[in-house]
Amino acid sequence: MQHELVKAVSGPMATKERAAYKAVTEAREHLEHVHTGPQSPGDGPATPRPSRAPKEAISLEQAEQALAAARREYERLAQQRQQVKAHIRGIGHAYHFGALARGVRRNGHLIASDIQGHIEQIRTVVQHEGLSQSCLERIEKAERVVPKMCATIELVSGYVRHQVAQLDVTPPVSFAMHAKLIPSYYLDRIAQTRSVSDGAPLRELAERLRAPLVEPGGVLSALSPEAQDQLHDEAKRLAAVFQRSSSNVEGRNGYLSLRSHQLRGLDLPRKRECFTAIHNFFLTRPNGTTAAERFFGQRPRSMFAAILAAVELAPAPLSPPRKA
Repeated sequence: MQHELVKAVSGPMATKERAAYKAVTEAREHLEHVHTGPQSPGDGPATPRPSRAPKEAISLEQAEQALAAARREYERLAQQRQQVKAHIRGIGHAYHFGALARGVRRNGHLIASDIQGHIEQIRTVVQHEGLSQSCLERIEKAERVVPKMCATIELVSGYVRHQVAQLDVTPPVSFAMHAKLIPSYYLDRIAQTRSVSDGAPLRELAERLRAPLVEPGGVLSALSPEAQDQLHDEAKRLAAVFQRSSSNVEGRNGYLSLRSHQLRGLDLPRKRECFTAIHNFFLTRPNGTTAAERFFGQRPRSMFAAILAAVELAPAPLSPPRKA
């Protein structure tokens, strides 16, 4: 979704913003030229040719008004582009299993409503700026993904409810699992994907959600330490069920597709697919894990062994070759 929205709006808006900045530069140079005036007789206006109409001289006041108008247009377009960028980023913030600001579970219909609101704001900007029909078609293409995102949240929520129901715990403990434990560990997962400073508020909120449960008089205080550890482990597992596998990088992919792929020779689909496979299954972090291993939670089979098993190697050539 974010990939399509970036290609639909961000690229055309950036083009208009650059054109407006160029207009500001030209208006500023024209104002300086009018303000200084001709410095020598040779710098004065040349006598026009008979076949060409004389060009009207622009006064200093008119040049200042033109510069002010160009600056207002540039500032307006820059503000519109920032709003579009904020709405595209807001889609990624809305598509979460739990609310990051409050630490509570969210349902699919609420998430779909928030995402639809961001799309409507982007569509309003596109219509106001008079962008092409292809931009609106890309927005409609991105909008068709919203019901699937809502269905994904509902599927995950149903699975989590079923798993908690099988724990055979009391209703207060079950409510604490849904309302406190699972959202708190989901916040911890999101904090791990951010910098230390950006993830600190999420970790603090997660700790505030869990701390009252084990304090004297809390819902989990009456349970044994082993039972508490089991509930915490189950909450961690259920918090990891919902995977935002690509929504947090779609905007980046769209920007690279517009600005960087052609410069780096990545506009060929096969080349990008090869680099993606190498990144996911071959490159490792300092701890020795690959992206695929971290995503699936287990080490996949060797990529090169799978390639060798799927490729038919040509037979060795005859030595010496046969004579015709």
